[in-house]
Amino acid sequence: MIVKDKKTEAFNPRPRSFIHLMDMYEHNYIRLRLFCGDIRTLPDESISTIKGGVPVSLKVLERQNHTTILQLTYLFDEGERRPDLKIQVYHDSRQVDVVSRSCRLTGRSIRLWEQEIDSVLLCRWRLNRFLYKWLKHLDYQGHSFLSR
Repeated sequence: MIVKDKKTEAFNPRPRSFIHLMDMYEHNYIRLRLFCGDIRTLPDESISTIKGGVPVSLKVLERQNHTTILQLTYLFDEGERRPDLKIQVYHDSRQVDVVSRSCRLTGRSIRLWEQEIDSVLLCRWRLNRFLYKWLKHLDYQGHSFLSR
């Protein structure tokens, strides 16, 4: 669904429901699997390099039976690490969620008991939509963590 923002006259995609967010989680799982293969067998750290591009780092931060937490970031020359996303992979439900404790929309921690569900849904949507687009961009550039 596209919602027209009256202030900026820009079009911003927004989720219509929690179900749409779950769909985004599934799409991110599929895209991540295409990007790095079997997540359970990833080495602790990998770096993807392409000619003329910024290297990308993928680290496994935590491994559990049903979940894995990854860190995906660019490796700039200055040592800067952005966007530095933490990603939680749910193997049993085949979903991926960006794990973040804050949202630029509100500047506060995302806690269900402190905020309206709509703002939490929008924050989760924006973080995961960013991951979806970033993985698509990295694939377009030729980055991959598949065994070659």
